[in-house]
Amino acid sequence: MVAGTKGYEEVIELFAELSFTLRFEEVNKDFLPYLPSTPSRVLDAGCGVGQNSAALSKLGYDVVGVEPMRQFLDKAISNYKHLDVSWVHDSLPNLTSINEDDGLFSFVLVAGVWHHLNREERRECIRRFSSLMLKGGICAISLRNGPAGAGKCVFPTSCSELINYADELGFKVVFQSENQASVLPHKESVTWARVALQKIA
Repeated sequence: MVAGTKGYEEVIELFAELSFTLRFEEVNKDFLPYLPSTPSRVLDAGCGVGQNSAALSKLGYDVVGVEPMRQFLDKAISNYKHLDVSWVHDSLPNLTSINEDDGLFSFVLVAGVWHHLNREERRECIRRFSSLMLKGGICAISLRNGPAGAGKCVFPTSCSELINYADELGFKVVFQSENQASVLPHKESVTWARVALQKIA
């Protein structure tokens, strides 16, 4: 088991049901201006049950959805079998199943994942994303802070830490917003930040 998925095995059906109700345009509204032109290659890193991958595919993108939890990936494949999404069973930070030779990404979405990774893993993620992205591409990351929910393996997040990795590894910040309320009910103690990084090196 990937450490960051601990706890989700107990709430697979509930998590899937809730995830399928989330609207891509609402949850990711800050990132919409940074979506590339279509068709472009897009990576949904930690895609869960696939609702964001599906939305991106419907917008006309060539989408690769990566998820470490087999049960979630099976839900994605079953629910969105009518869409042309490449579903991959793999995990951050290494993404060993993703090959640069298959094409570089113009956009990488990391939604609801960052708090499940420790500092070393986060830095390695940014390094790995850089190797998989086109110059000028956007990496859009949501950062959660607050008590653990269904996922029990959580770490504090900070924009300053992420920005340090970006500066070090060839990205610049093009968007940053902090202290956003959760879109989910009964999550008053949870706040989110959203950061968009552009690859410049």
